[in-house]
Amino acid sequence: MHEQQQENGPLAGFTVGVTAARRADELGALLQRRGAAVLHAPALRIVPLADDAELLDATRQLVGSAPDIVVATTAIGFRGWLEAADGWGYGEELLACLRGVRVLARGPKVKGAVRAAGLTEEWSPASDSMAEVLDRLLEQGVSGQRVALQLHGEPLPGFVEALRDAGAEVVVVPVYRWMPPEDPAALDRLLDATVARTLDAVTFTSAPAAASLLARAEHRGLRAELLDALRHDVLAACVGPVTAVPLQSHGVDTVQPARFRLGPLVQTLCQELPARARTLPVAGRRIEIRGHAVLVDGELRPVPPAGMSLLHALARRPGWVVSRADLLRALPGAGRDEHAVETAMARLRTALGAPKLIQTVVKRGYRLALDPTAEVPGQPAGEG
Repeated sequence: MHEQQQENGPLAGFTVGVTAARRADELGALLQRRGAAVLHAPALRIVPLADDAELLDATRQLVGSAPDIVVATTAIGFRGWLEAADGWGYGEELLACLRGVRVLARGPKVKGAVRAAGLTEEWSPASDSMAEVLDRLLEQGVSGQRVALQLHGEPLPGFVEALRDAGAEVVVVPVYRWMPPEDPAALDRLLDATVARTLDAVTFTSAPAAASLLARAEHRGLRAELLDALRHDVLAACVGPVTAVPLQSHGVDTVQPARFRLGPLVQTLCQELPARARTLPVAGRRIEIRGHAVLVDGELRPVPPAGMSLLHALARRPGWVVSRADLLRALPGAGRDEHAVETAMARLRTALGAPKLIQTVVKRGYRLALDPTAEVPGQPAGEG
């Protein structure tokens, strides 16, 4: 059984939403390789500021009067700054300026971009943590120092203020901005899927992406429904604690890897989602109910959405009879015709490949054929 599950992949049968704009393909591929179905909807778009007056002005300021310290926060942003400066004819002057100052790089990727430009960083935290960068600067003292801060494209709460309070002059270098997607159709599909609980998890790789999804839900009058889904049924997985702040401030619990990278984020999902799946001994088989599929003795059996709705309704009280009327209410958009329950039930049994898993109780309804010796917390072993 274990080998069969490994063959399926730990995320087989689960659907995961991806809100990333950058590196979405990489994250999607990591998830699919482990068996997940992926719904991608960038919550943001990155707008480069190569023609932006703010970036040009900041570059001129620094070339004219070199800073003491430069903080590089993102690889793509640092490279974009150098490319934009080159386009304006300031490329060589900017590099010459940066060669003579202390460069702090936020994490290994930024360090790579700094070195690729022929520069050497003075220090870089292993954790990608801007909090560590700030702590280091404050410990070393910045009074009277000129600090150039290449911005994320997202706010850095308290970072600039803390440096200024400590006596530094801060020049911000805004290399790109996060903006809402031009066409919100994909984001709306992800939002609808979250509210409908057809997603098992949503991943977030930046705080602005989380804030953007909340803002879109607010715009559509769905914020309460979104928060309810994320609090109770759909797992919110964030790459790190800063990313989680917009969700946690609305009472949404999140999971995060110990290392703030895409690989560990996917591994966290590989642990969390199977652990949340309902596993039951039924009719001599072991079934594990996942988002859009069921493992029957370790074999993955995809199930249509209507069938999953019925199965979830039956699994809430395993071994108990659930009436056709209750099952009809569980079917999305089924109307009042109880024949819809019979049709969906027939398809569910076919999908499971083991008709005896669900018993028909004449004139009463249906029940999962829970094994008589099974103990399910809060439920009797059998009824009927």
